[in-house]
Amino acid sequence: MRVLAWHVHGAWSTSFVHGPWTTLTPTVPDRGPDGRGRPTTYAWPDRAVEATPEQLAAEGMDLVVLQRPHEAELLQAWTGQRAGRDVPAVYVEHNTPPHGPTTRHPMAEQDRIPIVHVTQFNALMWDNGRAPVHVVEHGIPDPGQRWHGELPHAGVVVNEPLRRNRITGTDLLAPMAQVAPLDVFGIGTEPLTDARAGLGITGHGDLAHDAMLDALAARAVYLHLCRWTSLGLALIEAMHLGMPVVGLATTEAPEALADSGIVLSNDPQRLARAVRTLVHDRDAAATAGQGARQHALARFGLDRFLEDWDRIVKEVAG
Repeated sequence: MRVLAWHVHGAWSTSFVHGPWTTLTPTVPDRGPDGRGRPTTYAWPDRAVEATPEQLAAEGMDLVVLQRPHEAELLQAWTGQRAGRDVPAVYVEHNTPPHGPTTRHPMAEQDRIPIVHVTQFNALMWDNGRAPVHVVEHGIPDPGQRWHGELPHAGVVVNEPLRRNRITGTDLLAPMAQVAPLDVFGIGTEPLTDARAGLGITGHGDLAHDAMLDALAARAVYLHLCRWTSLGLALIEAMHLGMPVVGLATTEAPEALADSGIVLSNDPQRLARAVRTLVHDRDAAATAGQGARQHALARFGLDRFLEDWDRIVKEVAG
């Protein structure tokens, strides 16, 4: 089975390419967003191979995994094939709808390309129209128990926090930094150090994936402040590391993390109290982290993710 999938989201793609199929990842000369090819910051198996538009046109594929609306146009421009007609296709929706339950999905007007949401919350909130709908929750390779929490800091992972602002809870960083220093990792986080000068917030930038996991494991607690995003893979990675987690009770989090021992609340003062406790009480932090890890292994493991996707690939591609 040959499956075409663009390298859009590094962590999700890293899980997907571990499936039993050959993943064709488009590559263009400038390695831009429409052809990044294999990453340098994640470990991918050999069965994930780069393919130029010319190679895709010549060799073909059994299934196309779309993740952005214009990818169907790219497929037709590169190969002459139409997604959902000449070649089977699915559309993975990674995001919450930008305007809540009134947002019509780009694939809503057709019934040939199933939409695969990453959370039940997203599937509920998007207006999916006539499109068939599936849900495959995240699953990741287990990075192992790494948490030691020697630094009495809170770790945060977020991309482009200044641009996305309230969506990712950037405005909540300063209040949380009053109870513990914050170390923020991800794309576009470096300016946080200057923009929040003197507030105890340090932006570390986009580290190589394994280096970021090691850096997180050294922090006492993971802080999840996203108001309106899918259940983040970085959160699930932190849980796998054995980190205690404190976060907002928004979108999928209350359901997906129930019975995990994670502190979830929409009261910032309660979150701040929990951070303070976990930073200063190592026994409580270790216990909370083990609960988070066991929950992550049971619900967000790679094997379950790939089994779910294998069923969809076989169903759609025939």
